[in-house]
Amino acid sequence: MFLNIIYIIAGVVLVLWGADRMTDGASSLARRMNVPEILIGLTIVAAGTSAPELFVSLVSALKGTPDLAVGNVVGSNILNTMLIVGCTAMVAPMVISRSTVRKDIPFAVAASLLLFVLCMDGFGTLSLKGNMISRTDGLVLLAGFAAFMGYTIRLARKEAPVASHVTSCDAAGDVSATPVTGNVVADTVSTETPVSLWKCILLVIVGLACLIFGSNLFVDAASAVAATLGVSESVVGLTIVAGGTSLPELATSVVAARKGQSALAIGNVLGSNVFNILAILGVTAVVCPMQISGITITDLLVMIMSIAVVWMFSFTRYTVERWEGAVLVCGYAGYMWWLL
Repeated sequence: MFLNIIYIIAGVVLVLWGADRMTDGASSLARRMNVPEILIGLTIVAAGTSAPELFVSLVSALKGTPDLAVGNVVGSNILNTMLIVGCTAMVAPMVISRSTVRKDIPFAVAASLLLFVLCMDGFGTLSLKGNMISRTDGLVLLAGFAAFMGYTIRLARKEAPVASHVTSCDAAGDVSATPVTGNVVADTVSTETPVSLWKCILLVIVGLACLIFGSNLFVDAASAVAATLGVSESVVGLTIVAGGTSLPELATSVVAARKGQSALAIGNVLGSNVFNILAILGVTAVVCPMQISGITITDLLVMIMSIAVVWMFSFTRYTVERWEGAVLVCGYAGYMWWLL
């Protein structure tokens, strides 16, 4: 048991470090090829920061533990919207732009509802056990992801000439954020020193190797812990796996809040949620269809309600206040209590 916990920690460290190295290498390589910075942020860096969830879910499905894969995504989204937004708002009230409330949050809600519908398999019963997330479902999710990326890139190109790095205020006092996807802000200016070609390639290879090895180590150890404790793989996916792969989002959001960059914090959460459902589950289902066993309709409803509550809080003066953050954190604690 102790050794498996060490393996889980080592797997998380390898996955996060590998994702960071691969992102650095791919971004530097794209800059050498004169790819626009805005597109690097919206594609390569965004995908790189979502790589931990992608590789853990994909390896879980390939190893015959689909509940770890689905639980990773559902648990990560619940943690993002309740614990991360809650903790961030408690550090500093989160100011949210009108465009985020009217466009970005509804997109995250729509992605959550789409996953709910695909998991129900015809609404014949309230139990999800035995239902499939098929290759067709995966293609539907990827089509939604393509629409999201197209919308985000068009918005980025439209706003890039007038957008600052994080936020800007118009005459009416509205705060608008530079487009965010995955869990990064798409910066428009780069001041980094060019990296040599061989180093770019080496970073990508080393990062990818760490992602693959770390994901395998993490999934095997998490499955062993589930067997030792006598709990289902879905519970492990919703808690340990989701928590481990969501560490980058938590750190990014809290630091952003302390610096007064609330647009980055909320964009980090929304982009990550959409990526998790549409891209990660989409790719995983296309490669390896997943049969649901331990994930329940309650887990999916909590995921939907959590983002809906954040949406509702956002309408109050376009701010998530400290007390609202405390409500979200308490809600997450209650869900963990029920789950465990």
